[in-house]
Amino acid sequence: MFGAKSRMEGTLRLLRKLLGILGFLYLWITVEAQIKIPPETVQQWASEFSVQLRDLTVKYSGSLLLQKKLKDVESIIKITELNGEDLVKDFSNEIERMLGSKMKSVKRLAESAEDADLYHEFNASLKFDYYNSMMINTVDEDGNSMELGGEFPLEENQHFNNIPVNTQQSNIQVPTNVYNKDPIILNAIYNTEALNDVFISNFLKDPTLTWQYFGSSTGFFRIYPGIKWTPDPNGVVVFDCRNRNWYIQAATSPKDIIIMVDISGSMKGLKMTIAKHTINTILDTLGENDFVNIIAYTDYVRYVEPCFKGTLVQADLDTREHFKLLVDELHVKGEAKIKNALKEAFKILNEVRVNGQGSMCNQAIMLITDGAMEDFESVFEEFNWPDRRVRVFTYLIGREMTFAQNTKWIACNNKGYYTHISTLADVQENVMEYLHVLSRPMVINHDHDIIWTEAYMDTVLPNTKQLFTTKAQSLLLMTSVAMPVFSKKKETLSHGILLGVVGSDIPLMEVMKLAPRYTLGPHGYAFLITNNGYILAHPDLRPLYKDGKRLKAKPNYNSVDLTEVEWEDTEDTLRTAMVKGQTGSLSLSVRASVDKAKRPLFLINEYFYTNIDDTPFSFGMVLTKGHGKLVFMGNVSVEEGLHDLTSPDLSIASEWTYCETDIDPSHRKYSQLQAAIRYLQGKEPDLECDEALLQQLLFDAVVTAPLEAYWNTLMLSDRVEPGVETAFLGTRSGLLRVIRYTGVETRVAKNFLTPADKDNLFTIDHFPLWYRLAVENPQGSFIYFPVIEKEMRYIVATTSVTVTSKGRTAMAGGES
Repeated sequence: MFGAKSRMEGTLRLLRKLLGILGFLYLWITVEAQIKIPPETVQQWASEFSVQLRDLTVKYSGSLLLQKKLKDVESIIKITELNGEDLVKDFSNEIERMLGSKMKSVKRLAESAEDADLYHEFNASLKFDYYNSMMINTVDEDGNSMELGGEFPLEENQHFNNIPVNTQQSNIQVPTNVYNKDPIILNAIYNTEALNDVFISNFLKDPTLTWQYFGSSTGFFRIYPGIKWTPDPNGVVVFDCRNRNWYIQAATSPKDIIIMVDISGSMKGLKMTIAKHTINTILDTLGENDFVNIIAYTDYVRYVEPCFKGTLVQADLDTREHFKLLVDELHVKGEAKIKNALKEAFKILNEVRVNGQGSMCNQAIMLITDGAMEDFESVFEEFNWPDRRVRVFTYLIGREMTFAQNTKWIACNNKGYYTHISTLADVQENVMEYLHVLSRPMVINHDHDIIWTEAYMDTVLPNTKQLFTTKAQSLLLMTSVAMPVFSKKKETLSHGILLGVVGSDIPLMEVMKLAPRYTLGPHGYAFLITNNGYILAHPDLRPLYKDGKRLKAKPNYNSVDLTEVEWEDTEDTLRTAMVKGQTGSLSLSVRASVDKAKRPLFLINEYFYTNIDDTPFSFGMVLTKGHGKLVFMGNVSVEEGLHDLTSPDLSIASEWTYCETDIDPSHRKYSQLQAAIRYLQGKEPDLECDEALLQQLLFDAVVTAPLEAYWNTLMLSDRVEPGVETAFLGTRSGLLRVIRYTGVETRVAKNFLTPADKDNLFTIDHFPLWYRLAVENPQGSFIYFPVIEKEMRYIVATTSVTVTSKGRTAMAGGES
């Protein structure tokens, strides 16, 4: 589609003058009640004003000329209808191949790490210097390199958000609470040196890879490419890879957890504070594939959330945060009676298992108490022995050890783990122990399950101010693919030793580029969800909010359900089918909006969806019925197109992928326009380019070229009407032509169509605002809309331009 627009401050002034006159007349009539203006007169004024306004926009936009040029070439144009079933299949296959490549990289890392451990013998006196990411490139007061530091070359890399990195070497991050020269740590780091070559090899095989890493069960984190780690203002490194979602999910299977907390009088003071922190830490180890409930007990059983009585709930972010608020309100009183609480917990877990609910995998009870005095053995005999399907983990709170033997007996006789937590500092490390216990069956069976995490916010957000108001914020998110690493040594095989987890991050922007928005039309889009119905990527997902001048992630940004953005899906038909991994389509009448929800659009959306094999994800896409499914192709020679493609008034969508410049580092210096031109000239034949998109771009460049001469003629031979500032057009191939009738000094709309004005440019997220408005109006009919930017006000006029072939009419672009 072609589009063009003009800025008409002069027309706006004329409109204001007319409105002022009308207002004065209205006031006069109201006061005097003597003079009456016939309605026909007012109607005539409005008609004359509309004619003048239309003549002005037609003249300075050149829309009639462009429509005529398209009419002249209709005989060589072919209009086709997009096939949604074929497109969704093609896009999903591309995404599947891309994600499959990431999985292969992670598998190579896991195999290398296991082999390195298999042939390594533990050396308690090992001396080994490694690059500590905190110490590199740091010197002491005498100018000497810090221990475990030294020179570590770093260079800004566009592929890694311009962060200084070392693509030839990984390095090590160690949390402050872990001793960085402990023999166990040193041996494990020495072992994983073998991963460095695999990191580099993976990156050479797949240059679209971003961060690759190994999180050790001992606490260190090996990251590639190597970076400089920045501690918090107090010099503390709190990041512990073992607490990260990707590590926990890969290290354990899905689980049903009931947390039992003793709130009797003996738990007052510091004990209760430690107990609450322990509960919150356990909750932080859960994810959306886990199920949970919390019981507080004294001489009676109390559900922390009465609405969840007798059941388990999905441990998504909202649920976990809700539980944390309720736990914070707990108060101690009464005497502890553990038997009834244990019976209640076992009944819930048994009912969930029998009914095929919950995670259908691990089940565990977390008992948090300062002592168990009752005769509780009968409960385990009745509900858990001899099969011991439910593991029981006990956390003895406080310094008193009188009842340590009882709590230890409970854990040891129910395939669990006992731990003593006497201070707040003990909580984190002791809670993590249960994950190693739950991982043992996986390790012994060597279940190398690959996991994919839900969406999460990248810690590096370049140009966040700009991103907040311009891009689809969901494209700032990441997902991780991870895999556990086990010890294969025969002497420890039955112990089930987890060495750690390997993984890699995948920016969702890279995934969604494989289903380009421009293929789907002005109102079409693609999206990804998890098998829990949560959004991975969707143009209407906005995970950020403004807190003063800072951007922050919303608390539940990665647990937004599909129905919260596709709210016309009232019967959950679309959501249910996608969660089940089905393939199909459906049509819905939707109320969409543009211009920050100020302008409604009524569309008929056709949804197409399918699963992504070997992942928990489902892919969907939308085509709008009617012109949204029609595309046209024109044919011109490369030589002819190249001549017009180099015009100074022409630009193309910088965020679209005409040619893939990120595969070969030597191509990253090219803009998309430079890459396209060099490829078409034969100077960069190795570039991977979208041939169909380039062909359409060449055609659009040729057919719109006469507008450049037309606009220049107006500037040179005619007096430009005051207030007319800009004329422009845009096409479905992302081509944009612009002429400025006024200099920047006198221009009112200084921001319009500049790189900062993302709303009115072609981006990876959307077609320009004026384009989307134009296509919903009849060809030749201008739509006018005001823009208010701080103190600046102006009007944009836009119209659609069409092309017809064999009874079909397709949008060619927008113009103004």
